[in-house]
Order: sequence, then C-alpha cells, then structure tokens
Amino acid sequence: MDTSQIIIAFVVGYALGSVPFGLLLTKFTGAGDIRSIGSGNIGATNVLRTGRKGLAAGTLLGDMLKGTVAVLLMRWWAGSDAGLIAALGAVVGHIFPVWLKFKGGKGVATYIGVLLAVSWIAALIFGVVWGVVAWLTRYSSLSGLAASGLTPVVLAFMVGGNAALLFAALTALVWYMHRANIQRLLAGTESKIGQSKTAAPEA
Repeated sequence: MDTSQIIIAFVVGYALGSVPFGLLLTKFTGAGDIRSIGSGNIGATNVLRTGRKGLAAGTLLGDMLKGTVAVLLMRWWAGSDAGLIAALGAVVGHIFPVWLKFKGGKGVATYIGVLLAVSWIAALIFGVVWGVVAWLTRYSSLSGLAASGLTPVVLAFMVGGNAALLFAALTALVWYMHRANIQRLLAGTESKIGQSKTAAPEA
C-alpha cells in the first residue's frame, strides 16, 4: 500500500465509523437526545436506558455494520491491509466523531463489526464469550472487556500477523475508553444490564 491508499482507507473508515446511529435513531423517533440520558454515551447500552429495546438493537446493528462495511469496501478497493486500516479508522471514528466534538461511543459495537469482516469465526467467539460473561455477571462492560481481551489471541492463531496486532491496539483503545467502568467494577458500583436508566452511569 502506498501513502495515499493508507490515508484514503483510514478516512473512509473514519467517516463511516463516525455516523452516530444512537443519536440519530433516538432523535428521529422522539426519544430525545441520548447525550442527556444516563451516561450521555451514544452507544447501544445507553440507548437501552431509554427503555426502547428496539432503538438499542437498531443502534447496535448500525454501529456494527458501519464497521463491517468500511472493512469490506476498502478490502475490495485495495486489499486486506486497506481493510485493516479502515477498521482502525472506523473504531476511531465511532469513539471520536468530529461531528460530536470528538465525544462518541466506547467502540465495542464497531469493534465487533470490523471483527466480523476480518474473521467471522473470531466474531462468533467474541459473541459467545460476551454472552457467557453477560449471563453470569449481568455486566455489559465486563462482557465487552473479556471478549475483546481474548480477541487478539484468537486472531493470532486463526489469522495471525497484522490482524492480531491491529486488534491488540483496538482492544487497548476499547479498554482505555472503559477505564471508568473498570474502576466501578472493582468498586462494585457498576450498573448491570437491565438496570434503571437512573442507576449508576456507565461512563
């Protein structure tokens, strides 16, 4: 890949990743500005605090698929490395969208979406780990942390090379964005799945 391809792949990934589905869906359906609810986060977990499960599901799907589309589009255009660069751009775009003054979501849904495009089996393993941890603990944040922490190891065995390194970096970014959640998990004050939107916020 030359420099121009790297820049284009990242910019396209960023542009797609920065589309704030949680904010758009809640506003268009009359649920208000999601940034004024719960943690103020634009992701699906906070959208669920509106009590609108359909909106939360739509947000999750949109935030995932924008990452998937970014990777597949850039892979088709310039190969697998371009797809990985787009994956990085998509997750960064979701977390730091220029349209929202760089205050976006925490990246887990878009992380899953780009992972799906890189390796659907690794994405399936992510989903299983997330589901088991969520079922056992009822903590969405812990589920995402556990599943993302395992992902680079899974990719190292299944895909190897650049993909594993990229997801190690993405995992570090996702964990950084969940630093407040980690503190609350350690303190036992983290809100659980299905808890009232007036409960302790996720961020």
